[in-house]
Amino acid sequence: MAASENVRNKSAVDDDDNAFEEAAGRYQEFRAKIAEKPTMDLAYRIGVGVLGAIVLVIGILLIPYPGPGWVIVFAGLGILASEFAWAKRLLKFAKKKYNAFMEWFGRQSMFVKALGVLFTAAVVVLTLWLLGAIGLVAGWVGLDQAWLQSPI
Repeated sequence: MAASENVRNKSAVDDDDNAFEEAAGRYQEFRAKIAEKPTMDLAYRIGVGVLGAIVLVIGILLIPYPGPGWVIVFAGLGILASEFAWAKRLLKFAKKKYNAFMEWFGRQSMFVKALGVLFTAAVVVLTLWLLGAIGLVAGWVGLDQAWLQSPI
């Protein structure tokens, strides 16, 4: 039974690899058709650049918050890397540095990890205060204090 499971698992991996190669081939054909027309090629590259930059900036803004900030950064770089060599190099560099930092952070003491959690919590609370969310919720429960209101 174990041998048949290995064959089945290998078959599933081969199917995934084939599907990926097939999709990559279709994308390359699509991209080649666009590249034949200089105006379309320029418009496509500008569109990819704008979309990738927007996704990247959103990801950078979300890094300090709990959630998918880094995933969004890497997605933005991936979008840019589909058209720009500099972005491909930056994506590779960023992944390497991110993985090294996470490995380092994982080896740290509980004190350092707790400081990381406190820093993240402070950034979230500060942002909520600046955006007026804390004052809004405080008003709902009858805590109308001036210091809870956003300064902006």
